[in-house]
Amino acid sequence: MKIFKFGGASVKDAAAVRNVAHVLEQVGADNVLVVVSAMGKTTNALEDIVAAYQNQSDELAAKIIALEAFHLDIVKELMGADALALTQKVKGFFDEMRRFFEHNKSPNYSFVYDQTVSFGELISTTIIADYLQSTGANAQWLDARSCVKTDAYYRDANLDWAATQTAIRAAVTSDKLIISQGFIGSDHHNFTTTLGREGSDYSAAIFAYALDAESVTIWKDVPGVLNGDPRHFNDTVLLHQISYREAIELAFYGASVIHPKTLQPLQRKEIPLYVRSFVNPQEAGTAVSKGKTLEPHVPCFILKQKQVLLKLSSLDFSFIVEENIAEIFALLSRYQMRVELIQNSAISFSVVVNNKYDRLEELLQELRAQFKVTVTKDVQLFTIRHFDQAAKERVRSYADQILLEQRTRETLQVVLAKGV
Repeated sequence: MKIFKFGGASVKDAAAVRNVAHVLEQVGADNVLVVVSAMGKTTNALEDIVAAYQNQSDELAAKIIALEAFHLDIVKELMGADALALTQKVKGFFDEMRRFFEHNKSPNYSFVYDQTVSFGELISTTIIADYLQSTGANAQWLDARSCVKTDAYYRDANLDWAATQTAIRAAVTSDKLIISQGFIGSDHHNFTTTLGREGSDYSAAIFAYALDAESVTIWKDVPGVLNGDPRHFNDTVLLHQISYREAIELAFYGASVIHPKTLQPLQRKEIPLYVRSFVNPQEAGTAVSKGKTLEPHVPCFILKQKQVLLKLSSLDFSFIVEENIAEIFALLSRYQMRVELIQNSAISFSVVVNNKYDRLEELLQELRAQFKVTVTKDVQLFTIRHFDQAAKERVRSYADQILLEQRTRETLQVVLAKGV
């Protein structure tokens, strides 16, 4: 079996959904399981709905109606005169969302988030499965929550691999085109969980691992994995081949094409991952597998924006020692700060963190009780894997804006002030 994953951009409207059907027709849909994300910017819209519910905003009802209308317009354009049955299915999901808000008693934001945001994938896959069936495809909708089993760590759930593998193998048959959701699962109480933002790639890897798949293909609006995000870097180069190890390194440093959790299960079973263009589906794209580190071997550029640089020093000018560092990392973990870079000297400790969950002020309150703290917000973390002389010179051009620099034999990282 092959696993295909289509992200939000590839199903953003009716024309995009038709293109998915066209891609499947071109490359073959026999013995394929397709993992699909929410349509376009639906996840963002659902996050706004969650916020409106939490804040008891008068705009909640209007926001739900607007998102419902967006999906119903796609249904109408796809199905025409035959839209009634699918229209009722989509309306049913939105009615279920409204009932959840009416009856929910949990104050847990993350729980509410997962129960709500998951509707994006459930609705998109329902629309796509029904549309494919209308074109004659032998498509079957599969609720990923019935087989992707997790703990109850809402918004970033941890997988129960054994239960998931058993459930997937029982649910998936190879004689149909299976359409299922990325990003979502369920806990042991059958409440919906999510695997972390952009977790649909991970979902594809989970299905692949459980089914001993032949391959995973992520279909994107770029020709494959490039050596830099074209939105930030000029003259990017297509990487034809990447080793698992190198891809994991790139994901760790923040390359956005492949989700960090996706690669480990694929590597364990040596399942190749392909990143290909849904615009030009006949092109080979990028292969991630055993083999050469990079082909071609060129510097790879990664930019992370809106990071926070913290510089800590002891209040009495004593050394920053192992005990202090352990305390610092315990606090970073408690306040859900992802650590991007660390550097220490005898009396100071610097760390770049991603304030993903907006808990910086809570963290600072505790740190300032033990350390002198200097905070620089909204910095950029610039990483170059396999840097060469030209890459080093490019970094030097920012000399007056460099706040921190660190390098190993293969990797150069520079923290730059805002506005570079």
